[in-house]
Amino acid sequence: MKSLGLDVGSKTIGVALSDAFGWTAQGVNTLRREEGESEQDYQAIAKLVQENEVSTVVIGLPKNMDGSIGANGEYCQAFAQALSEYIDADIVMWDERLTTMAATRVLVDADVSRKKRKKVIDKMAATLILQGYLDRAGKTL
Repeated sequence: MKSLGLDVGSKTIGVALSDAFGWTAQGVNTLRREEGESEQDYQAIAKLVQENEVSTVVIGLPKNMDGSIGANGEYCQAFAQALSEYIDADIVMWDERLTTMAATRVLVDADVSRKKRKKVIDKMAATLILQGYLDRAGKTL
């Protein structure tokens, strides 16, 4: 079964999907969010889960550098809790410290323009979140 990775923000949600073997993560898209329209976000993710036969949804959990969970982390935890009402898949929170910075570095090193980076940064962060999870899960199997 596949895994879905999410980088949840207030304006966008980056989405990545694993291959059927759970070896690699690929960026899928970036969902644009409308304020006060969270149900649409949950429904869009539920549709992706169903269409792709996803068994695990990995949501990035932004932690502070000292490991504590701040306001953004609490926001992502609340998102995960609400999403659980819409999907029939396991939800895993994954430490995402520095993934956006790493995604930015990859795109800068690839000489992607600032304008194009802005369009794909969330999808790239979701890919790094999911790949980190897949790498760790593969080592424990």
